[in-house]
Amino acid sequence: MLTLWGPQTRYGLWRRLWLALAESQRALGIDIPEAAIADMRAHLDDINFEAVAEYERKFRHDVMAHVHAFGDVAPAARKYIHLGATSCYVTDNAELILMRRGLALLREKLLDTLDALAVFAREWRDEPALGYTHLQPAQLTTVGKRATLWMQDILLDLADFEYRMETLPFRGVKGTTGTQASFLTLFEGDHAKVRELDRLVCEKMEFAASIPVSGQTYSRKVDAQVLGVVAGVAATASKFSGDIRMLQAFGEIEEPFEKNQIGSSAMAYKRNPMRSERIAALARFVLSLEPNANQTHAVQYFERTLDDSANRRLAIPESFLATDAILVLMQNVVRGLEVHPARIRRRVDDELPFMATEELIVRFVRAGGDRQEAHEIIRGHSIAAARAVKDGAARNDMLERLAADPAFGVPLEDLQAVAEPSRFVGRSPQQVDEFLAEHVAPWLAKPRTPLEVEEVRV
Repeated sequence: MLTLWGPQTRYGLWRRLWLALAESQRALGIDIPEAAIADMRAHLDDINFEAVAEYERKFRHDVMAHVHAFGDVAPAARKYIHLGATSCYVTDNAELILMRRGLALLREKLLDTLDALAVFAREWRDEPALGYTHLQPAQLTTVGKRATLWMQDILLDLADFEYRMETLPFRGVKGTTGTQASFLTLFEGDHAKVRELDRLVCEKMEFAASIPVSGQTYSRKVDAQVLGVVAGVAATASKFSGDIRMLQAFGEIEEPFEKNQIGSSAMAYKRNPMRSERIAALARFVLSLEPNANQTHAVQYFERTLDDSANRRLAIPESFLATDAILVLMQNVVRGLEVHPARIRRRVDDELPFMATEELIVRFVRAGGDRQEAHEIIRGHSIAAARAVKDGAARNDMLERLAADPAFGVPLEDLQAVAEPSRFVGRSPQQVDEFLAEHVAPWLAKPRTPLEVEEVRV
């Protein structure tokens, strides 16, 4: 991602765009010698950045600085470089290429993260765990089922990515205010050739089509749409990191912690969820950039104002770079998650007797008892057991209290059989299996580009 947004890639794209423009103009009859085309093609990447900087100090114009630097190394092409074009021909079109490539890189990391989560969900598909609503204990779920919730968010992100990558338009060859006037002059009023020039350049740069109409720039709403998709990944990762941080506070699941890692300079025993906290920090930054793009679009008066430029040079690359870092961290956390079943079971045992009360009432009625009487008996014992736990009791003894109550009359072993955790997870294990097979597997079966596992420095 750093290479993608670095100067060599960006300005190499500018030169490729100038080459594509000249090749297409020549194909349509403009008198550009083959030697000029060959000279441009031979010098796409040997960019003298010192010369560029000197030209920019002189001209105070970055595009013209690169035009002159390109002409220095490709002298046969000097007078044809940038013919009929405006600065946004290279700046905007290059930006769209960079964003599409950036989305492709993030997509690969999302798929890798999905793959790692699928392994985790399959392994822990039937491990009962407390579910939460309102951050209060609710019905049981399983550790694997909870992981599918994180994966569902990733699938939604991936669908957004694919749509945006497939439909992202090119700016194309539109001229100074989007009217293509300079190219109409160049082709002596031949509208068909002007349209064909736009199509040829799009094809050479591997875009299906250009945006139908533009001002000097393509609509900055496109930036907002792209950053919205990128920010969606940040939100997904932030939700995941928040869940992990709370589970680590409960002692149920912990992020990786290396042998020599130090959690606190003062408290030697500390094991802080530093990776998850960093995900949250970076996600907050990315989420702050999303509305920035819409604000920029909102103030682009008429065909364009320049107050977008400096802003976009920061907001767009940083959004991609930070999200890339988020996914590096998220992959690292997922691959190293430590699950503590004994702690999970202990927390389940603290709450499970309360969750079993409805079935206990049914059992009482089946044995010939009165439903309202059972409700009152259970209510009294559950309140007393909850108070005891809060006051320091080692465990929830509600079932023992009920078994000892003659008015209830159900043996302890029967009550314990009712309160087996696996009875309360519903279809969680089956949902994991179905989700992985029907929804995750098709995504993981798609062609992918292997990425190196990047080092996490926390």
